[in-house]
Amino acid sequence: MSGGVDSSVAAALLVQQGYDVIGVTIKTYRFEDVGGNTTNESTCCSLDGINDARRVASILGFPHYVLDFSEQFGAEVIDNFVEEYLHGRTPNPCVICNRRIKWEELIRKASTLGADMIATGHYARVNYNSENGRYYISRGMDTTKDQSYALWTLSQDSLSRTIFPLAEMTKAEARSFGEEAGLPGMNKGESYEICFIPDNNYERFLKERRPELAEQVKDGEIVMDGEVVGTHNGFPFYTIGQRRRIGVFRPEPLYVTAVDHKQNRIEVGTNDKLYSDHLLAQQVNLQKYIDCTQLLRVDARIRYKDKGGMATIGGRSDGSISVSFDEARRAITPGQSVVFYEGDDVVGGGVIARPPAEASS
Repeated sequence: MSGGVDSSVAAALLVQQGYDVIGVTIKTYRFEDVGGNTTNESTCCSLDGINDARRVASILGFPHYVLDFSEQFGAEVIDNFVEEYLHGRTPNPCVICNRRIKWEELIRKASTLGADMIATGHYARVNYNSENGRYYISRGMDTTKDQSYALWTLSQDSLSRTIFPLAEMTKAEARSFGEEAGLPGMNKGESYEICFIPDNNYERFLKERRPELAEQVKDGEIVMDGEVVGTHNGFPFYTIGQRRRIGVFRPEPLYVTAVDHKQNRIEVGTNDKLYSDHLLAQQVNLQKYIDCTQLLRVDARIRYKDKGGMATIGGRSDGSISVSFDEARRAITPGQSVVFYEGDDVVGGGVIARPPAEASS
């Protein structure tokens, strides 16, 4: 429970449906460890958020606990975030947090509290295929709030113990339900920044976590068509598709097309250089099917707000999956998640592992 609209309404629905509910708020980091806006009023770990969650639990008549997972979150999510950037990739920390913290750690704690299931305020569904015994995520009814993309890593055990009370609701309906139930916080807005970087300044965050970084990576080469055309202030501060703050001026717009962490080099090019029709996914987790030994047609999304594109996927002997798109996709970014869909169902997903030009090898 974050104290926001979604988790509060999810709890109210469970009480209405007769469940024996325990409310839990997870503290994932300490403000003094992450910098930025240390008052941090907009995130789930704020004191106001904890107090709002506690008020909701009191109104609905169930116990509420605050669990400190900051040590696990630091090791599993924040350290991974930093290391991925230092290897020239652009990670999605919410995906890792969902599996390791919001599910696996929480389920372990839930078991000690005697809880059979966990529930969250995600707009998604859990389905079960009795033919192959697999649980899988499907898109929620509110397509504008669909959060299935960030849930592809969830294991079969986690899915088997998960309830999504908001699966059949829209955000507007959830707000209306909460207002009628007299719950606080129903006028809260959305928060889109990464929770542990509340000012959204990744460069500041990385430099504060690694004070020696700025000096180590300054004055790297900017390369275009094989020629050095300028210098940059450090490869970790650039991502594929970035246009602003490159520092190279040409008549046509230029974008970051590759990040080479070994050489502290970034490559830039025109918009057409950002397109590729293939990628390689590693750290694969399949939900709907046991394996991907046969070629499979899917709708593949390469980032959270991506509308998707039809592709053919096939498993490889090393456990990775090759992805061939029908039409070239723009700014395929190593470190981001690629998620495979059949209609509304999540087949599975993986982490984009190689720059597009290398993925077919």
